[in-house]
Amino acid sequence: MIYRFRIILDNDTEDDIFRDIEIRESDTLEDLHNVITQSFGFDGSEMASFYISDETWNQGEEISLFDMSGGVDSVRMMNETIISDVVFELQPKLIYIYDFLNLWTFLVELAEIVEINDGMDYPNLMFVHGQVPDEAPEKSFEADDDDDFSSEFEDGIDTDDYDDLEFDENWN
Repeated sequence: MIYRFRIILDNDTEDDIFRDIEIRESDTLEDLHNVITQSFGFDGSEMASFYISDETWNQGEEISLFDMSGGVDSVRMMNETIISDVVFELQPKLIYIYDFLNLWTFLVELAEIVEINDGMDYPNLMFVHGQVPDEAPEKSFEADDDDDFSSEFEDGIDTDDYDDLEFDENWN
């Protein structure tokens, strides 16, 4: 079977930037990573991860391009993870982050599952829409209005005013 994905650059602009691709369900997430980076014009040399997502795009389990855990915690790897093992009709969404310094963030959604076309090479870039900006869109990590986050703790210490904090600057 062939999975058809829409990969949308998550940006806060009015311009939609997305790619539609086809890939075999038996390919790995590393194969999907490669087609995403190529279709958006990246060289593929930066760190990247997929995150399993729910219907409202909440970030779940990480599946990484490289194992950076140092053997402490086991991490699922892209090259060992078959696409159909993490994406299917009831679980159609992934978040893909490329280049952790710039946080290029993409929403990856399974659009449909179709039969293999014998005359077609896969993966296949089906459709391109929008121009990729020179820099990654800025992300806003602000709290919701109903969250009461402040730099002032209950004991009256203002963590933004370093002059009033009593500590030895030469502690080491």
